[in-house]
Amino acid sequence: MNDADVGKQIQQMVRFILQEAEEKASEISVAAEEEFNIEKLQLVESEKRRIRQEYERKEKQVDVGRKIEYSTQLNAARIKVLQAQDGVVSEMKEDAGKGLLRVTKDATAYRKVLKGLIVQSLLRMREPSVVLRCREADRGHVESVLEAAKKEYAEKAKVNLPKILIDGKVYLPPQKNTLDAHGPSCSGGVVLASQDGKIVCNNTLDARVDVSFKQKLPEIRKKLFSQKVSQ
Repeated sequence: MNDADVGKQIQQMVRFILQEAEEKASEISVAAEEEFNIEKLQLVESEKRRIRQEYERKEKQVDVGRKIEYSTQLNAARIKVLQAQDGVVSEMKEDAGKGLLRVTKDATAYRKVLKGLIVQSLLRMREPSVVLRCREADRGHVESVLEAAKKEYAEKAKVNLPKILIDGKVYLPPQKNTLDAHGPSCSGGVVLASQDGKIVCNNTLDARVDVSFKQKLPEIRKKLFSQKVSQ
C-alpha cells in the first residue's frame, strides 16, 4: 500500500470519526434540549401552582375580611336599632313617670292609691308590726288612710289589726326637680319594712312603674316594633 492509499484511508477514518462525533453531539444536544424543556415545564407548572395557591390564599383573606366587615356593620346596625328602641321605651317610661305626678296632685285619687299600696304591701309581708316610710309631703295623706288600710288588710287576711309605725326620722326623697335632676327622687307611694328590717316591700310609684314595664316590656316592644331585627 503506497502513501496515497494510506492517506485516503486516514481521511476516511477521520471523516467517519467526525461524522460519528457530530451524530453523538447531535444526540447529546437533543437529549439536553428535551431535559431542559422538561425541567422548564416542571418549573413553570410549579410556579403556576404557587401563584394559584397564593391567589387562593389572598382570595380567602379578602372573603374573610368582607365577612368580618359585613358582620361588624350588621352588629353596629343592630345596636343602633336596639338603642333607638330603648330610647323610645325610656321616653314612654319617663312619660309614665310624669303621669304619676298628676296622680299625686289629685288628693282624693292619691289617697286612694296610697291606701291600696299599703294594703297590698301588708298582704305581701304578713307581718303583725311594720315600719312605714313615705315622702315627708305625703305624711298627711298616709295618716288619713292608715286606719282604713289596716282594717281592710285585717279583713282580707283574717288577722288582727297590724301595728304600723310611720318613720318620722327617715323619709323617702321628694319628687324629681330640675335643680337636682340626677339626685335621689321619689314620685310617691310607700315602703314598708318589718321591725328587724329583714323584710322590705318597696311599693313606691316608681317601683310600680319599673315592675309594670319589666312585665310588659316584651308586649310593648312587640306593639311598637313589629319589624324585628334579624337574629
